[in-house]
Amino acid sequence: MANILFKKSYLHKTLKETEYRSLWHSHGIFTTMRVVGKPFKILFFKEHIKNFNKSLKDYKINNKNTKKTVLRLIKSHLNKKKKYNHLLRIASNNKIISISLRKKVKTKLNFKIKFVNYARIKPEYKNLKYKKILNFLKKIDMQNSDIALKYNNKILETGTSNILFVKKKIIYSPINKFYKGTTLSFFEKKLKKIKKKDIFISSLNAYEEIILVGSGKGVTSVKYIEKPYWRRKSLRTYRLLLKIYKQAVTKCPPYYG
Repeated sequence: MANILFKKSYLHKTLKETEYRSLWHSHGIFTTMRVVGKPFKILFFKEHIKNFNKSLKDYKINNKNTKKTVLRLIKSHLNKKKKYNHLLRIASNNKIISISLRKKVKTKLNFKIKFVNYARIKPEYKNLKYKKILNFLKKIDMQNSDIALKYNNKILETGTSNILFVKKKIIYSPINKFYKGTTLSFFEKKLKKIKKKDIFISSLNAYEEIILVGSGKGVTSVKYIEKPYWRRKSLRTYRLLLKIYKQAVTKCPPYYG
């Protein structure tokens, strides 16, 4: 169970508090941001808000002053004197904006993934149609495992993160039919050498490393997959990406608008 510090819902028009709704399965958009340190910092905040607003616009959801609204809610619920290592979730449909904060789960080096045959609805958006994925995630220990989505033998993303593959020091990312998160976008700009390629289940053993990147997972190395059989052969690229990510966390300034 997630360790939730608070969860609140507000009406868009008035920002009056209403009964909490997670908004899962409704017509809407969400984003998850990492909150870290004392005073708190929000990693890639501007990028998250930019992507969030673009998706709301594409979904024809009222996004007037979303950044201002989110900042107002953050200031109401986060304490500059408290040390954080948490995940802040913002979700919105046409009537309600919901905000919640939970502790970030620390992943372990014996991390595994399990494949499920499923592609998200409109996967290029971080939309709220997550019913099937949430049902899968409820059954696993998020410290040690995640589900990986595959469709037509192609690997797309995990239930929580983007997924990278490493072969002969070259980093590969799936081509399409997944949501490109802010952490992946950060690495694409930083490294400028992540190649797009269809990753097929049948080709897994050609890769030395599989790495998850995202707000919740940070940078996580996959140790093994049971079916089909795969085992990690190196930690070289994982250590490089983790070092770059930690530098981004350290250099991230406090952001209060």
